[in-house]
Amino acid sequence: MNLFDVNWIAVAIGAVMGFVVGGIWYGPLLGKQWLSAVGLTEEDVQNGHMARIYGGAFLLSLLISWTMAHTFQSYAVAGSDLSVFAKVMTGFGAALGFVVPAIGINYLFSQKTKKLFFIDAGYWLVFFTVVATVHAYLP
Repeated sequence: MNLFDVNWIAVAIGAVMGFVVGGIWYGPLLGKQWLSAVGLTEEDVQNGHMARIYGGAFLLSLLISWTMAHTFQSYAVAGSDLSVFAKVMTGFGAALGFVVPAIGINYLFSQKTKKLFFIDAGYWLVFFTVVATVHAYLP
């Protein structure tokens, strides 16, 4: 199997949908709480290098989406025909089993608040679930 033998349209859509989730999560849904938890003001955020921040975040979102597509394609090549539910739960499980504990460990050592942990952990659970859902319906 070729590393790049994936549905690139689904990869792009998955990354965009993950980005949309982030815009809602860190915008109207929990934006003010997140800013408070990280100790930033809206002015601080606006003074950041937005092209680098958003560009880098989108590239990393593409990497996550491609990795999920590649994982599901690898399962298919191996003969596993995963259901939509299994793919969605794989995305959720990857976040719950790998991403959430990893950021939790970082937050413990950097002494970040539980509030920030739950905001960020919740985001990654939703992000991975949404990306997996895209790939479940657009294999």
